[in-house]
Amino acid sequence: MISFFFQRLANQSSVAIEGRVAYLCHMSNQISGWDDTIVALATPNGVGAIGVIRLSGSKAMELINELFPSKDLLKQHTHTIHVGFLTEADNEIDEVVVSLFKNPKSYTGEDVVEIGCHGSPFIQQQIIQACIHHGARLAKAGEFTQRAFLNGKLDLTQAEAVADIIASNTKASQKTALHNMRGGFSEILKELRENLIQFSALIELELDFSEEDVTFADRKKFYELIEGATTVTTDLVQSFQLGNVIKNGVSVAIIGKPNAGKSTLLNTLLNENRAIVSDIAGTTRDTVEEIINIDGILFRLIDTAGIREHSTDVIELIGIEKTREKIKQSDEVIYLFDVNSETEEDITTAKNLIKKTNSNVILVGNKTDLFAGKNGVEKFVDNDIIFISAKDMLHIEMLKERLVKKVVQGNINAENTIITNVRHYDALQQVLSSLTDIRNGLDTDISGELLALDIRRCLHYISEITGDITNEHVLDYIFSKFCIGK
Repeated sequence: MISFFFQRLANQSSVAIEGRVAYLCHMSNQISGWDDTIVALATPNGVGAIGVIRLSGSKAMELINELFPSKDLLKQHTHTIHVGFLTEADNEIDEVVVSLFKNPKSYTGEDVVEIGCHGSPFIQQQIIQACIHHGARLAKAGEFTQRAFLNGKLDLTQAEAVADIIASNTKASQKTALHNMRGGFSEILKELRENLIQFSALIELELDFSEEDVTFADRKKFYELIEGATTVTTDLVQSFQLGNVIKNGVSVAIIGKPNAGKSTLLNTLLNENRAIVSDIAGTTRDTVEEIINIDGILFRLIDTAGIREHSTDVIELIGIEKTREKIKQSDEVIYLFDVNSETEEDITTAKNLIKKTNSNVILVGNKTDLFAGKNGVEKFVDNDIIFISAKDMLHIEMLKERLVKKVVQGNINAENTIITNVRHYDALQQVLSSLTDIRNGLDTDISGELLALDIRRCLHYISEITGDITNEHVLDYIFSKFCIGK
């Protein structure tokens, strides 16, 4: 039977074969025991008001029915909630709320039961052990979502978005993950894949009738399709820089000469006294790092030791060397200077030196509160300089707005698809390369056979992103990063 099935596959085009690979992965997992019943705590460990224990699998309803004497759960409708005592061997464990989700209308596509119990870790473990005694096994990390993927409830990009939304800690990361979880990214890939498959089928048909020299595929229309696909894919690839900011945040080194007010600025931005502030130059010897959320973006602020050419203090020299390292490593650099002691020429020289190792520099003039008449900033002609008083919190909001504008550039909204996943980024680069080869092939009027090969390669990388083509190792890696119970 199996050999007959693979023989049938061998007689089909490679595009058709690709569409079946996910099904084969699913079947192989079913054979190896993926249809058993799993159980896990879905809420965080520790004491709380309530806890939720989740089960999924063919025996989930039957198993819980044995532990729930209040009523026959097997006769109840899907998406219903039932209150009663959970017992094992006539011993009451807890009064619980049992929620039923019968297949296929559940998160995993299997029978799913969720038990809401009191938030005692002891009670939770008793319930889990009772489920194991009646035939369930402990779920692995991400196994519920992995089953949802294998059962076709969501594709791999949506599954990864589930992990992203759990890990989201800002409004921006939440928006991006929700958009992808709803299928925003998947829809783009689906449309691209369907268009390519449709044209590929016509190319394959031409090859079948090659002796009769007939043309089924409109090359002009296909060229327009490739141009549009290239634009969309390029936008997705370029969005990864912003996606990386949304997911991982931005590191910002605050640098400048000693006593420029770097530590005061850090404290002002954080609205707390995190760094030691003193009039003594060279007070900061080591870097101080803190995270602040500005308009939904995480900024990791790094207060550094003041940079000066001559110092006899060995510890201070070590701190200065660390500052130079942070300049190289940071996404953005704030060069803070005292407007009372530095000149336009000083700032230009410092800016040019910094740009040799990091081109993303924001010039900030501090201590404007010490100016007589508040007009001293007129000696600086550079319009990009932001003038502040860290001590009096003057123009601090303007500085925050500049930081956000530099890294976001107005591209975050609920409708944009933004790539935050390195796996997606790498595959999209391959898609873009394949589309370029297809376009070059159309320009040079290459044969249908070679054109079909480029299309298949493009389809392969699209399918890698969505999970239509995958393997056990990739799935294990992706879902191992999920929490247990999701």
